[in-house]
Amino acid sequence: MFSKGLLLGFFALAIPLLLVVLWVPEVQAGATVVVINGDRANEGFNDRTPAPATGGNTGLTVGEQRLIAFQHAANIWGATLDTNVTVKVQATFDPLPCSASSGVLGAAGTFFVIRDFSASAFPATWYHSALADKIVGSDLVPGAPDIVAFFNASLGSPGCLESSGWYYGLDNLAPSNRIDLIAVALHELGHGLGFANFVDESSGRNLAGFTDIYSRFTQDLSSGKTWDVMSDAERMASAINVRKVVWNGTQVTTALPTVLSPGTPFLQVNAPASITGRYPVGTAVFGPPLSSPGITADLALALDGGPVMTDGCSPLSNAAAVAGKIALIDRGTCTFTQKVLNAQSAGAVAVIVVDNVPGSPPPGLGGAAAGITIPAVRVSLADGALLKNQLSGGTPVNVTLGVDLTQFAGADPTAHALLFTPNPVQPGSSLSHWDPIASPNQLMEPAINSDLTHSVKAPQDLTLALLRDVGWTANPTPDLCPISIATPSVIIDGYDTRVPNILFSTGCTLSDFVQLIAANSRNHGDFESSVAGLVNTLRQAGLISEDQSGELKSAAARANLP
Repeated sequence: MFSKGLLLGFFALAIPLLLVVLWVPEVQAGATVVVINGDRANEGFNDRTPAPATGGNTGLTVGEQRLIAFQHAANIWGATLDTNVTVKVQATFDPLPCSASSGVLGAAGTFFVIRDFSASAFPATWYHSALADKIVGSDLVPGAPDIVAFFNASLGSPGCLESSGWYYGLDNLAPSNRIDLIAVALHELGHGLGFANFVDESSGRNLAGFTDIYSRFTQDLSSGKTWDVMSDAERMASAINVRKVVWNGTQVTTALPTVLSPGTPFLQVNAPASITGRYPVGTAVFGPPLSSPGITADLALALDGGPVMTDGCSPLSNAAAVAGKIALIDRGTCTFTQKVLNAQSAGAVAVIVVDNVPGSPPPGLGGAAAGITIPAVRVSLADGALLKNQLSGGTPVNVTLGVDLTQFAGADPTAHALLFTPNPVQPGSSLSHWDPIASPNQLMEPAINSDLTHSVKAPQDLTLALLRDVGWTANPTPDLCPISIATPSVIIDGYDTRVPNILFSTGCTLSDFVQLIAANSRNHGDFESSVAGLVNTLRQAGLISEDQSGELKSAAARANLP
């Protein structure tokens, strides 16, 4: 999972680490993001373990590859936002809370919070440091980082998601058993830039008694109020108002129809009348998706011959009762896919898995297995108990599993994006993420998803739209290279120059320009002289060093091009 991990500067956070400012290529874009390496020698970003090149990342060690991947994420944000004040990010790899089945991948937040500065849109309102700097046009806390980010150094080690591990490639093609560091870094930087509130959701208390810019756009659908005008008690109740709290900013609302897909999943109980209504579900990543108008059938409690007769971990003993119906199965000791396969073999038309821990909304169902042909969902422990009580009393229960095509997945009926409001509160995750029911999956959901792109803006993602609502402006330069050469260094005719592949405000990289020169050169001499002209311009602008200039010219001279 992710965590917003707020770090507030005036709490005098002591970090007894040697801060080494890494040289990051000046990105000619709307923003410059500078990375500060907070790791000690031989750890984290300084890990000297040899590593093979992967996914366009040519770093020679684990530490180098981590830095290159993080820099790549920083450059994506730099090319997206518009500010003349450098955004400083202090980053480290450290052990974070983790177990064999779950763990925190990263945590990040603003280092300082600032209010009542000149040009702020709202008085008595906390802003994230980098955002306040952008609005004022100067560094309000010189010498201090704007964002502090931590990444889990234990990932893939014994006891910490040991079947997984980090993926440092730049190609957005992480294997199924690896976590894409760039996606996690983009997420955590999003929190530090402004995608987080400063409220203690467990108590509803504002930070030092003042609201924050994020809370001004957080609206409770039950009361109609935004969080900045609520009492502590109202915010405390709103934080667990499941799927009833939305973002009401105009930028997100405008972008939402171009990003999210129609089709909110649901469980509709049609009978008996005493429990009719719609219930939230978590969908499965395996098997066919829910559809419209959906599957309507009676429920049947699945029974098997195992130690727990209702967990579906063994072939079902009441196949005749389940056939043609929607099987109701308790979460238990086997995988979700095994439960569904057993129910499918018994003739079930769909499966509802009842959670075994309290909380709402119900999470999705993970796993992968071939041959699953029926849909499956999860319901909360409380809703599952309600359904089972009816069945145990002999009352037939008829339901429909489907999607509502009139409502965007991840939005309320009026097309406002849903914020994550689980019950009970999840400190570090509640409110400062999108609801995970969003489809397609969004960067700022509380847990990582394997289908995330490296985009932070529409039509793929809503993150930039939210940051624009709180006060950021987007880099106005159009992306002239939507499909760029994104290698970390410039490679000419197979030779790695080790010169950083600068990303420009046009959305083009230095490698893109080299390729363009090659495509339009009449002969080798023309190519060599044109590359030299480009390199001289970059050198004069201070974007590359003399040595790097020499490397690029030498590679161009050696290139086997006509």
